Amino acid sequence: MLRSLLNIFKIPDLRRKVLFTLALIAVYRIGCFIPTPGIDSQALATFFDRIAKSQGGTILGIMNMFSGGSLEKLTIFALGIMPYISSSIIMQLLTAVIPSLEKLSKEGKAGHQKINQYTRCATVGLALIQSYFVALWLEHPGRLLDGLSIVIDPGLSFRFVTVLTLTTGTIFIMWLGEQIQERGIGNGISLIITAGIVSRMPTAIHQLIVIISPKTRQLHPAVLIVMAVLLVGVILSVTFVTQGQRKIPVQYARRVVGRKIYGGQSTYIPLKVDTAGVIAIIFAQSIILFPATIASFIPNPGFQQFANALARGHWMYMLTYALLIIFFCYFYTAIVFNPQEISENMKKYGGFVPGIRPGAPTAEFLDFVMTRITLAGALFIAFIAIFPDFIMSAMKIPYLIASFFGGTGILIIVGVMLDTIKQIESQLLMRHYEGFLKSGRIQGRR
Repeated sequence: MLRSLLNIFKIPDLRRKVLFTLALIAVYRIGCFIPTPGIDSQALATFFDRIAKSQGGTILGIMNMFSGGSLEKLTIFALGIMPYISSSIIMQLLTAVIPSLEKLSKEGKAGHQKINQYTRCATVGLALIQSYFVALWLEHPGRLLDGLSIVIDPGLSFRFVTVLTLTTGTIFIMWLGEQIQERGIGNGISLIITAGIVSRMPTAIHQLIVIISPKTRQLHPAVLIVMAVLLVGVILSVTFVTQGQRKIPVQYARRVVGRKIYGGQSTYIPLKVDTAGVIAIIFAQSIILFPATIASFIPNPGFQQFANALARGHWMYMLTYALLIIFFCYFYTAIVFNPQEISENMKKYGGFVPGIRPGAPTAEFLDFVMTRITLAGALFIAFIAIFPDFIMSAMKIPYLIASFFGGTGILIIVGVMLDTIKQIESQLLMRHYEGFLKSGRIQGRR
């Protein structure tokens, strides 16, 4: 593996792409420390601390994670890339529902560029709306501050500056992701999200050192070994499920056209075990944490009691969370996977699944297989999502540390790292260098 890492820097083109990607990620991280004008940072930090203590988690925590901690500091990148993610998910769902968008998606590169343009416009619109509500929320944060003011000089001018700053920050992050995609290595948007999640790791390590130090002794050293084993097991299991596929064999009939023979080859349709992935968790978190977010602003006893039942650590929270994830796994899979379309395309080009008649029987077979493997993937994703809560309650550790044992963060990190390694791997193998995932010795060019 060390030899493969060194081979990256032996190839000028690949070295330039890797360094360019790292440079833009560094620019993003620098922007995460530039504050938005007109904010009392001390009052803001107090506000977020009280939110964290009053509820097990809020929807603000999701936004803060995706923004790399920028929201709790309210920097110029406070909205992060969430407006772009939301727009991408919305456009993907609309593409499966609206016939004109579906037709546009089948027009190749030109169609995808048009859909990307729509996504960018939707991102700007969402960023404007979200930043405006963030400005209003900062001016009226609710009951948790008890007289403290986050905004130094509230009013129309503050709202205008905040909307302009946060929207521009989101657009700039989107531009950074597209530059990484075009001129760097890996998926730019995904790498930016991963950089934000990984940036919380030093804080988690510091908290871990504090609780195992001789002064506090909140955690026994033997428990630390168990945690290390669990972390390796979680990473391995997430990797296996993320890469897991059910390969449906497909045989194409041989056709003779003039003096040429077409078809006759065998291939397969890869059906992913985890089609929805992190999107199901994002949807489920947004719904289940919404009551806790509202309860932090509305002092209603009945609503507070309902929100406490759905607070992190409560059995009702875990059960509802798991069921929501399973539902959204099936929902998203049904949106993006169309067995009828696949069956018609196979029939059009003379393909068939051995033992299954073309047409409707093939579509029913694909739907049956996808339903079964989605259940396995959904159950695993649900388990990974609630596993940090078990770790937090069983080992009495902060949630920031437990969050690296499952949930959204570990799924994103593992998925993005696997995708980036595959891209670097293909670049190395094209130039006859040994890749990360190959065994044996392959001599590179001198």
